[in-house]
Amino acid sequence: MSNIAVAKFGGTSVANHQAMLRCASIVKQKSASTLVVVSAPAGVTNHLVRLSQTGLNPQEQSETISAIRDIAFNIIQALSDKPAAQQIAERVDGILADLTQRAASQSLQFDAQIADSILACGEQISSKIFAQVLCELGVSALSFDVRQVMKTNSLYSKAVVDIEQVASLAQRVLSPLLSVQVIVTQGFIGQDGLGHTTTLGRGGSDYSAAILAEALGANNLEIWTDVEGIFTTDPRITAQAKSIPEISFGEAAEMATFGAKILHPATLIPAMRKNIPVFVGSSKAPEKGGTKIQQHVQSNPTYRSIALRREQSLVTVKSPEMLHASGFLAKVFSILAKHELSVDLITTSEISVAMTFDNPTSNAQALITHEVVKELEQLCEVTVEHGLSLVAVIGNGLHAAKELGSSIFDKINDFNIRLICHGASANNICFLVPENDANSVVSQLHNTLFD
Repeated sequence: MSNIAVAKFGGTSVANHQAMLRCASIVKQKSASTLVVVSAPAGVTNHLVRLSQTGLNPQEQSETISAIRDIAFNIIQALSDKPAAQQIAERVDGILADLTQRAASQSLQFDAQIADSILACGEQISSKIFAQVLCELGVSALSFDVRQVMKTNSLYSKAVVDIEQVASLAQRVLSPLLSVQVIVTQGFIGQDGLGHTTTLGRGGSDYSAAILAEALGANNLEIWTDVEGIFTTDPRITAQAKSIPEISFGEAAEMATFGAKILHPATLIPAMRKNIPVFVGSSKAPEKGGTKIQQHVQSNPTYRSIALRREQSLVTVKSPEMLHASGFLAKVFSILAKHELSVDLITTSEISVAMTFDNPTSNAQALITHEVVKELEQLCEVTVEHGLSLVAVIGNGLHAAKELGSSIFDKINDFNIRLICHGASANNICFLVPENDANSVVSQLHNTLFD
């Protein structure tokens, strides 16, 4: 097949029957063979996360599963083909019966593999329902279990995909199906060599869609969400934020890395490998367009956007022994590696090094434990600061731009800037500010650079 589109719909896009109908209309208008990748309906994953943890009593489990059932059955009851709706209701009840057993087991003792099988239920439910919504719009559609092709290792909760195996299976199993109908499958989930369900972690649904687009040699990848594309900054910070019609892979990767919530950085990697254009748009307002991300773009402005990442920690290590000494940094980084800590930004002077840390799944403060500090203190003096935010100005040729410092820092010289990192990338300049000042800094900078 020469023309394949992969369309991914997020949780808010499949939240209820009305939302699913809007997405189905988008799919119906496509001329390409389409693979649809869906998230769990909005709210379901939060309930599943609760069930995947220990300590819930039977009543709490029952109430949580009932809440999931209510979300699913509100959509199923709105289907017009009642016999088909009844079949889907029975399948969903089967998934929920299995979920009940797993949740009961999990409440007594945590098991990472069972946690993944619990978290995977939301996508299984939404894909079955969405395929029927498509059928009722006159689109020939089939629900497909992605675990047949999305093969991973057994690192539960953040499984690593076997790219080559997925490509081989997608060509053999998925391609023939796509030639005759729309296929609806699940994001976020996979299967290991033991046949156990795995999940791909944060941003997993978008990443699943990108992996499948790469495996199928798709012509484009669409990410449908509740936002009209990518903006010059978070519209919740300033009403002046503008939608960006097009952006390069490099700029988008920087934005995703430095806090733009609309895309997870991993999503872009498969698309970049195969040069597959990515479109980001709102399923609520598809007529408003969105943002196209591709290798080459028409415009390359010096300033493209401002990203913000909160809850950063800054660790400064200082020792006179660093002066003209070799091996000091290696010792510092071996301690960080031992504790599986990843440094984001780093600046150095003759006798000190400042490093930033970010933990997207919890509080960065929890990362820098007493034990880590104690080990570092055997080498040097250590200062740890919390309550900081990272501001990233993203654009093109920033490493060579004239008057960059005055353009950016003259406008925010009333604020305390804790660290500046510039020169390693042509696409960004980053700095830390106190958390309380972050919104004001971004808003003032946006007014200066984009208005």
